[in-house]
Amino acid sequence: MKNIAVLTSGGDAPGMNAAIRAVTRSALDEGMTVFGVRQGWQGLVDGQIRQLNARDVGGIIQIGGTFLGSARSAEFREEKGRSKAVRNLAQLDIDGVVVIGGNGSQTGSYMLSQLGVPVVGIASTIDNDLLGTDISIGSDTAINVTLEAIDHLRTTGSSHNRAFLVETMGRDCGYLAMMAGLAGGAEVISTPEFEVPASEIAKRLHAAYERGKTHAIVVIAEGVKENAARIMAYFDAEKQKSGFELRATTLGHVVRGAPPRAFDRLLATRLGVNAVKSLSAGLTGVLVGWQKNEVTRTPLADIVGRTKPVDTELLELARILAK
Repeated sequence: MKNIAVLTSGGDAPGMNAAIRAVTRSALDEGMTVFGVRQGWQGLVDGQIRQLNARDVGGIIQIGGTFLGSARSAEFREEKGRSKAVRNLAQLDIDGVVVIGGNGSQTGSYMLSQLGVPVVGIASTIDNDLLGTDISIGSDTAINVTLEAIDHLRTTGSSHNRAFLVETMGRDCGYLAMMAGLAGGAEVISTPEFEVPASEIAKRLHAAYERGKTHAIVVIAEGVKENAARIMAYFDAEKQKSGFELRATTLGHVVRGAPPRAFDRLLATRLGVNAVKSLSAGLTGVLVGWQKNEVTRTPLADIVGRTKPVDTELLELARILAK
């Protein structure tokens, strides 16, 4: 394999740049020519492809997001768009593609591989809901950013006898809210998979107040039906007496844009290097992930259309420890 391309797709995640760097420099070390695709799948359809050298990926390992850019593409979902993407690859004699991203991105990887293009995916999503990996690039940093916010709010909450409602990212998956809430000692955690209604939140906050707590934390994922705005409206309308003054903080995209922590930089580096090794060895149509403390390869066909569920035992653990 002489020429490869690398692209990032879907939501950005801290560590994507570290993965791009690892793919580029390890491929160059093997004598390959490397091309970067701008703006994800849409860039592949539009032909936004340029050659990368070692200096192009210098100084990016510590930067969040993706310097290649990312965009979802309705055009790539259509056969006409995918055919155009394949032609663009053929014009540059590109032999293989590395795709860094989550579920939607790896669905695109599978579609491209079905057209005969050698593809290797790298697991990267802050939701950590991708099958074929125990942990995905970006999720550790996102948890830590959310946890830092929880810790800060807990400190000010204790000073003023307040409860804080923290809404973090997680449209379809509550992994981030679950892990940060558990690590932050939250009294209530509500996720799309296991939603806690506003009435129950009020009841738990009141119980925490009655137990003598000077503060309380509620962590919810953005994808719950009763989001922060609706919960606050419920408390206002019902004149809820939880004992605490309740305030809301929405973290939003701040959890995506943080510099990657050491774990995500190292994970991205190892997965990026091994993705290139997979292409060199002809082991394509796979997702490179991290399972049981080692790099693994899982067929893309086994992960498409499926997600990894949140561990229900963690929810029960959080309830027990919120006493």
